[in-house]
Parts: sequence; structure tokens; C-alpha cells
Amino acid sequence: MSRSATAATNAVREMRDFLFEHATDYAAARAGFAWPQVDEFNFALEWFDVVAAENPQRPAVQIVDADLRLRSWTYGELSARSDQVASWLAGLGIRRGDHVIVMLNNTIELWEVMLAITKIGAVSIPTSTLLSATDLAYRVEHGRASAVVTLGTLAERVDGLGPDILRIGVGEAPPAWARYADSAAAPAAFEPDGPTPASDTALLYFTSGTTNRPKLVQHTHVSYPVGHLSTMWWLGVRPDDVHLNISSPGWAKHAWSSFYSPFLAEATVFVYDYARFDANTLMQVMDTHHVSTFCAPPTVWRMLIQADLGRLTHPPRELVGAGEPLNPEVIDRVREAWGGTIRDGFGQTEMTACIGNSPGQPVKIGSMGRPLPGYPVVLLDPATGAVVEREGEIALDLSRAPLGLMAGYYDDPEKTAESRAGGYHHTGDIAVRDDDGYLTYIGRSDDVFKASDYKISPFELESVLLEHELVVEAAVIPSPDPTRLAVPKAYVCLTADAADETAAARSVFAYAHERLSSHLWVRIIEFVPELPKTISGKIRRVELRAREAERVASGDDSRQHRDRDYR
Repeated sequence: MSRSATAATNAVREMRDFLFEHATDYAAARAGFAWPQVDEFNFALEWFDVVAAENPQRPAVQIVDADLRLRSWTYGELSARSDQVASWLAGLGIRRGDHVIVMLNNTIELWEVMLAITKIGAVSIPTSTLLSATDLAYRVEHGRASAVVTLGTLAERVDGLGPDILRIGVGEAPPAWARYADSAAAPAAFEPDGPTPASDTALLYFTSGTTNRPKLVQHTHVSYPVGHLSTMWWLGVRPDDVHLNISSPGWAKHAWSSFYSPFLAEATVFVYDYARFDANTLMQVMDTHHVSTFCAPPTVWRMLIQADLGRLTHPPRELVGAGEPLNPEVIDRVREAWGGTIRDGFGQTEMTACIGNSPGQPVKIGSMGRPLPGYPVVLLDPATGAVVEREGEIALDLSRAPLGLMAGYYDDPEKTAESRAGGYHHTGDIAVRDDDGYLTYIGRSDDVFKASDYKISPFELESVLLEHELVVEAAVIPSPDPTRLAVPKAYVCLTADAADETAAARSVFAYAHERLSSHLWVRIIEFVPELPKTISGKIRRVELRAREAERVASGDDSRQHRDRDYR
């Protein structure tokens, strides 16, 4: 059903179009942008449906399956179908304010359900299908969920939940579950029970939990739905673009680049739903379906440069990296092959993109870029909390709070207050600013350490190690040392053809010593088959630090390669 544009819709569109007009003019975009001020807004009803009414035949979502078959849904089709799903969910008893776990893969049901829940005014808790039954139970309890929408094949993960949890199954499901397929017989019309207050909760996202238990981030009907104007501008996505984002549902980056940003731009969300990643096939799919904007995490970019990049004959106009900082070698290799430069950026589950190398502007290799429109980014001295110019914790000035910042940590006033100490939102990430205002990532404040009174950035050392031809992945942590307090130790994953660890260690030490100052030398290497990661793919250095502390306490030196033995 079509919806008419509201004052809120027009306010969002005005700022969206302003960013389009200044797509490559950083100074003008920063100076002239202002967050839309709206009291009531529902992204599904007052944005997506409006766009669908104006351009019903424009492709909204395109999915290429593992067998390379393409399926496509227009804005008009997805608008109508999400109305029907909203009507069906309401018939099951889901009401405004109810919390719903959405645990689906990259299939069209994900977009249908997310839009339908928004239309009702309920709250989505996107969740990865890789979670264990224990992790799911934790999220249901702490997210106060009353319903779960998931694959019927994952029924055993849901078995331990209380009987009061409504279970909705996509595909084959147990008899007691509501069958998603039945929604096809629901009334096509949906009428909301009233306007949606902009400050109401729309999304709850669990953080990836790299250092401790995941926190639950609370976003409103504007903080992500409208706040992602900054992300849209950074990505460089425009109307009619075909935007491919390599990201798994359940994590905030999927909402960033596979939902809000392309829909704000009236572009097409493109998904390659592969069973097993293959760089050559990915490039074939991108060529065949004319992908024009492409965002991928560092892991994917590193796998791509190990393939023949020349197989992609029509590279995307915009190339973006996200999740963790990219290493310079990757950026150089892609630029040589495709002619474009991967633009890095920075944001968190707690906010939309706040720092980035923007389209049409000089890209400084290794830098995250500059503060994006609408984001008052400052650096704080970690010890004193004072604003500093050169190096400090990335923070946001709350006297000019950006719309894209979370409402807080759900049901946790203490953590929320801690994150806002001193009138700033604290990210916990350290960066250094150069004379041109570009920010370079140093690391999590928990990851940066001192060795012989020198401050060590794990990312800086890892970037050098990853340039070695035998190194696939690397993570640097401090190893306790009685003389230096700590020394840099690297956990390294080698390529399959690196059969001799001793020779590999000698080569990697020599390579690093040639490229790093002596106070930054990696002193210990331990080769491992894989690094511990969160389900979203981020390295858990906290786990590696704990592992190293246990090793030192036990005196086990059996798997260690020390640089002193190779000089």
C-alpha cells in the first residue's frame, strides 16, 4: 500500500539530497549539513513505502544464490509484502514495543520481517544464525524478547527457551511453531495503530564482545534509520546504484550497508549468498550484475588480493573497507589492479559512520579519514579526559550530540553513564590526528601497551607482518617480560605452502626488523592454525592475552620462536 510523504520524510529527503549535491565536497558537506529534526518517524512507513510509491519498479533487493541464480524484488513488491507480513505478525499478537529476535540468513524474509516489525512499531533484535543455544538464551533474556523469528532448521537452538516465547519458523518448522509461509494468506492491508515517536526504541544490537560479554545497544526510530545518512555519504551510494556489502545478518554492519544506507539512497541492496567464499566467483558475480559500490571487511579484501584481481573487468566505482582498519599493502594492490582506492572509515554498533575517507577527496593510506558530516569528533587524553589535538581516545562532543548515536545501553544506566562521562561519548579507541585533520587508528585502549616505556600499537606491527608473503593473519599482544615490562608477541597464521616453521620464523623476523624501528620489533612469534574471533569476525586479543599470561606462568616455551635465536 502506498503512503504519502510527511514533514519528517521531506526533512530527511532534504538533507539526503544536500549530501548528494555535495557528494565530493568535504568542506561544504561538513559546513552545511544538519541532522533532520523530527518528532515522529517510521522508516518503513514514511520512507521505504514513500520511495516504493514513487518508483515501484526500482529493484530494492537482489540475491544471487550459491548456484549463481539471481532473484530480484522491487521496492513496490517489498513494500506490499512487508505490509502483509506486518498484518500477519500483528495477528499473532506482536504489538508496538514488543521485542523480537530476528535470526535469519541473507534471504528475502530478513528484509520482509525487518520492515514489518518496524511498521508495527515493535523492536527488532537482529541475531546471527551462528549463535549457540546458550548465546541465544542470553540474548532472549537480556533483550527481553517475547518472540523469535528464525529458520525451522535451527529449532534445537530454541528448544531451551521458555514456553512463553513465540516461535516463528521460516521453512520447515516444528508443529507448535507459527509457520512463516502462512503469512502469504494474511490480509494484504496493514494500518498502524498510530504515529511512531522518533524517540521510541526500534533496534537492539548486541556488540561483538571482543573484550567481555556483549553489551546491548539501544537505537531509536531515527538514530539508525536517519543517522545512516552519514554512512550513505561515506559509502558513496547513490540512486540506482547496485550496492554489495559483504556482511552477515545479525551484526550492526549489516544494517549499515545492507539496509538503511542503500534504502536511504534509493539504491539496490545486492547480496551474494555463497555457501563457501571464493574470490574468483565473487568477482564474476560482481561483473555480471554490475555492482557499482562495494563494501567488505579486511578478511575479504585480503582474500581478494590473493586471487587474480584482473578477473574483475568492470570494478565498482566506490570501494570501501569496514570492520577493522585495512593494511596499506591491501589498498595498494587493489588500486594497482582496479584503479580505485579502498576508502576506510570508522564507526561502532553504538553509532553510524562518524569518520571516513569520503568520495572524491584525497585518501591517505593507513588513515581512517576525517570526521563525517554531523559528527563532532574530538580526541581526549585517556588519563585526564582533556581535549587534545594530536593523539587520544576518539570521542563525540555530547553538547552537539549527533542523531546517529545510540540512546544508550539497554537497561544498563551505569554503562550508559560511563560511556558519557565528562560530556563526551567514549569509544575506547585511540587515534592520532595529522596536520590535515586525518585520523589514523592506533588501537583499542585495552590493546595498546607499553614495552620499555615505548607505546606499542598492535595494528601498526600487524600491518607490517601482514605484508610478508607467508603471513595470512597476525595479532600482536604484550608478553610479560621482567626487564621491559612487556615485549611484542605475534600470533601468526601462515599460508598453506609455509611448511617449515623455523624458516618461516627466520624470514618473518628479518622482514619485520627491516621495516620497524628497533623498539617496535616483534620479539616472540607463535604460529597458530587460526586466531580466536568473535562470531562477527573480530580478533579477540583479550583471549590471546589471557592465553599468553597462562603460558608464561606455566613456563611453557615449547612453541615460541624468539628473535634473539635468529640473529
